[in-house]
Amino acid sequence: MKTTKLFPVVGMHCASCGAIITKTLKKETGVIDVQVSPGTEKATITYNTDQITPKHMNETLQPLGYSLKEGGGHDHMHMHGTDTAIKIDEKIIAFSAFGFAILAFVVMIWEIVAEHTVPKAIVHPIHAIVATIMLFGFGRQFLIAVIRSIKNRVANMDTLVGIGTGVAYFYSLLNFLFPQIMRAIGLPDTAYFDVTIIVIGFVLFGKYLETNAKRKTGEALTALMNLQVKTAFVERNRTVIEIPIESVVVGDILHSKPGSSIPVDGILLSSYASIDESLITGESMPLDKHKHDALIGGTINLDTAIVMQATKVGSDTVLSHIIQMVDEAQNSKAPIERLTDQVSAIFVPAVLGIAVLTFIVWILFGSQIITPILPFALSSFIGVLVIACPCALGLATPTAVITAVGRAARMGILIKDAESLEALAGITTVVFDKTGTITEGKPTVTSVTEMPNSKNGTEQMLQVLASLEQHSEHPIGRAIVAKAKKDNVLIIPVEQFKAFPGKGIEGSIKGILYIVGNKRFMEERGVQIHTANNKYPIYTNGETTIFLAEKTRLLGFVTLSDTSKKEAQHAIQSLTSMGIQSIMLSGDDQKTAEHIAQEVGITTVIADVLPEHKLEKINYLKEHSKVAMVGDGVNDAPALAAADVGIAMATGTDAAMATAGITILHGDIEKVVQSIVIAKKTMQIVRQNLFWAFFYNVIGIPFAAGAFYPAFGIQLSPVFAGAAMALSSVSVVTNSLRLKTIKL
Repeated sequence: MKTTKLFPVVGMHCASCGAIITKTLKKETGVIDVQVSPGTEKATITYNTDQITPKHMNETLQPLGYSLKEGGGHDHMHMHGTDTAIKIDEKIIAFSAFGFAILAFVVMIWEIVAEHTVPKAIVHPIHAIVATIMLFGFGRQFLIAVIRSIKNRVANMDTLVGIGTGVAYFYSLLNFLFPQIMRAIGLPDTAYFDVTIIVIGFVLFGKYLETNAKRKTGEALTALMNLQVKTAFVERNRTVIEIPIESVVVGDILHSKPGSSIPVDGILLSSYASIDESLITGESMPLDKHKHDALIGGTINLDTAIVMQATKVGSDTVLSHIIQMVDEAQNSKAPIERLTDQVSAIFVPAVLGIAVLTFIVWILFGSQIITPILPFALSSFIGVLVIACPCALGLATPTAVITAVGRAARMGILIKDAESLEALAGITTVVFDKTGTITEGKPTVTSVTEMPNSKNGTEQMLQVLASLEQHSEHPIGRAIVAKAKKDNVLIIPVEQFKAFPGKGIEGSIKGILYIVGNKRFMEERGVQIHTANNKYPIYTNGETTIFLAEKTRLLGFVTLSDTSKKEAQHAIQSLTSMGIQSIMLSGDDQKTAEHIAQEVGITTVIADVLPEHKLEKINYLKEHSKVAMVGDGVNDAPALAAADVGIAMATGTDAAMATAGITILHGDIEKVVQSIVIAKKTMQIVRQNLFWAFFYNVIGIPFAAGAFYPAFGIQLSPVFAGAAMALSSVSVVTNSLRLKTIKL
């Protein structure tokens, strides 16, 4: 059976690690696809459970220094305590190593600039002891990486650091222990203990800063996870008791105190509640809830004790779905990452080759430029290995994506994957559905009119309409049912109910077939809708007309009005100022659609469109521009899927949200604009990160190799190469973190 799981990966910390894991697992029988994210240190693996298990994958990866953490990538609460312990250990190691590095660096600078230096007889023994502690203690992971590389013929960033610092250490150790022998065979008595100390100290400290910064990119996900309630007060045997949240089942009656979190999704049984949903939907104002209104687990009950009934628990709750969606989006890869993946796969072997070639070239031809040549060649060899870090390249895209997805989630914008985020940045046209997207989606009945030849009366007509519409999920149907209930009209059973998306419905009541729908539906069913003056009602104030017929005889019609969302006009203006065209695509008649479009500032209207024709219109628009479709209904799902990016309003149907790449939790159309701004800012930062990551290596490696020494007398010391390498990764992650505070 095919399955896809998300695994935290132990031991992964750079892009080359990800390339090794991907290449290794893809060779295994049963593994279908592997997507590894250095930014989150997780792997999304698609595999056949009949052919391979996570245990077997671990047996393959462990000799390389990696392992998959079983239990699922979404088991965040379980891993929290372990993560805290790891952070403490990392901090102690990083700061201790950095302290030694700073002392060694100060001594090195003192020897360069001071007239009176500390005698070598004192400095070298101290350096030798500290370097031994650094390499075999704090930096043993680098030596282990070298051994694994030789044994398994794979190499990562740790391999480069391990070879560089190892060569410096062992060459210095030979000089320290056997100076006469080294001089006898003509080797310079140069010591590189300080290089080993400083490089390892800087690299470990840089790794700590990088890891700490990476954790900050995931703070939004952590905040969402912290919303999960651990216990709930439940009625059992007429007594309210506190139980673990895992023990709550659908149907349980729950009690929530003022100021506490709603434990699970449910419906309000009390008459009133004021709920703060800001941490989930991004809506800043508290919402007034009334009896039978829906409640979301993790939101805050503000000021009164309430009683509710659980409708969704565990992984079925809205909050759990949000956490899973955000986690999966942060681990997904944007198309722009393909280039970095290809580069990372060959980067470390290529650097090893360049370093060896650098050493050979200087030994063979460098003696005419500088003598003795061996220390210079060795320094160049070590410098190339140390400065050529693929981390910045591998972190350039994922850290930006993680931060962007997290910030968007805190604003009530759920991004399905990195591909949707990248596509959204290039959008030039936004197509809006009308009902529930541009408008509030809560139409009200303004009039009920019977035809002169009808003898049923408006009350009986409303009864037939409401009885049929009780089976419909369309906002118009709900409005008609609400009107009937308000007027105390009895709703009666319907047989042979059938819906025709974008047109209308039909059904039998007491053996009589009734049809309800728009003008097109009536014409298709042979119903004459012209009135005595040869016109059916068209209202210029934006009202919608729905007809009722008995078989082919028109009985009457109802008119409904819906108001545009208060933020819609500003949202359309913002899109226009960004150079993005707005189009309204609606199943309503032209007059109604144009009225709403004029209210909000949309100049292009495509009306009277069936659901299947919405798909055709989107495909046509895609031939000329990059299209985002914004909708909320079942009939919008095909168009949402066909668009370059589908944006669904969470106030709509599950089908729309399942199809879309972006979901707006509270139905606020302003968030469509904000999501596009986030996407554009993200891709801007990704391009900055990639530029500096490539530029850093293109310039840094030649400097470290001594390529500029013959012309300018410049060579980058391995010590400064180590510092530059550490800072490059930190700078990329720090740049990505700007997305947390950047103005939208």
